[in-house]
Amino acid sequence: MPSLHIDNDIVLKILEPDNADSLFALVDRNRVYLREWLPWVDTNATTENSRLFILSTIEQYKLNLGFQCGIWFHSVLAGIIGFHAIDWMNRNVEIGYWLGEKFQGHGIITKACHTLVDYAFYEYKLNRVQIRCATGNKKSNAIIERLGFIKEGNTRQAEFLYDHYVDLFVYGMTADVWEARSGRQSEKME
Repeated sequence: MPSLHIDNDIVLKILEPDNADSLFALVDRNRVYLREWLPWVDTNATTENSRLFILSTIEQYKLNLGFQCGIWFHSVLAGIIGFHAIDWMNRNVEIGYWLGEKFQGHGIITKACHTLVDYAFYEYKLNRVQIRCATGNKKSNAIIERLGFIKEGNTRQAEFLYDHYVDLFVYGMTADVWEARSGRQSEKME
């Protein structure tokens, strides 16, 4: 996958092993901030953990199960966005993302999510994109709702965050609704 240039400020690129130091430094600088909503922060304790994550994302891409991208803002790694494993049989995928604290407030995740939803529907020809988000994560919920996703439900105690469970909202978008809102047409899978 080539880089996805969203605008003059934001570029999405597949992570490479050389990005491990930058990725670990970003996580380490934002450890307290990220830990509020992300269950994996404590397991990313070394640069090697970041490198192994990157290698797993390269394998995911090679297996045609989607991809994870670094989000570069003004040429600086600002966060991660990507597809969890694509369910090709049912033609759906879930998007996950996070952003370093100092990069908040620039519309980065909204633009990056919009780009990945377009990619899912127009490049991969998927039928459904899902995003799950902790019910208490008001900023992230606002992004998903701004993109027009439908809140489909609430899964109770669905994610364990270090010492407690949180409920997750499930949001969904289908290709037909996305196309109707964007006015763009995709080629349907036969």
